[in-house]
Amino acid sequence: MTSLTETQQQSQATLAHEGEHPDYRMFGLATFLVADGMTFAGFFAAYLTYKTVNPIAPDSSYELELALPTLNTILLLVSSATFHRAGKALRIGNSKLCQRWLIITSTLGLAFLTSQMVEYFTLPFGLTDNLYASTFYAVTGFHGLHVTLGTIMILIVWWQSRSPDGRINKTNQFPLEAAELYWHFVDGIWVILFIIFYLL
Repeated sequence: MTSLTETQQQSQATLAHEGEHPDYRMFGLATFLVADGMTFAGFFAAYLTYKTVNPIAPDSSYELELALPTLNTILLLVSSATFHRAGKALRIGNSKLCQRWLIITSTLGLAFLTSQMVEYFTLPFGLTDNLYASTFYAVTGFHGLHVTLGTIMILIVWWQSRSPDGRINKTNQFPLEAAELYWHFVDGIWVILFIIFYLL
């Protein structure tokens, strides 16, 4: 009888300890994004270093048009704002409004990807023309992959928040918060990419 009581007490203590266990999921995501950001930093550093040490010949670099990249920058910056609005709507328990903002955000993400594909088809160089071309396609393509994954995440969050009793709701906001942090990261990387490849 005594051992049974002790077992129950130990079980309750374990449950209480687990209940008090801090949530490190967001910290884990932030750590992943820092590591991912270092990959982009490696791309940027390699490109800038090579450009400084071995200047690209005039016939090996190109004057890029700014219209589509500027449009893409606006699309991503606006999408960050709409994603933030979706989070605010979820926090007050308005799942319908949250879904509306999420659809707008995913549409902006798809518009970015479409615009980037249009730019690829109109560029005056190909993937293997020279170092500049290869680096440009590698970095913008890697970023485009991130935008694609982010858009898929947004659509998953949209589907799972379709009602106040859905999997993602006022009491379980982590999936949306995680996707939003990832999306803001992707937007920030694009701003740096835009400056380095289109403005410098």
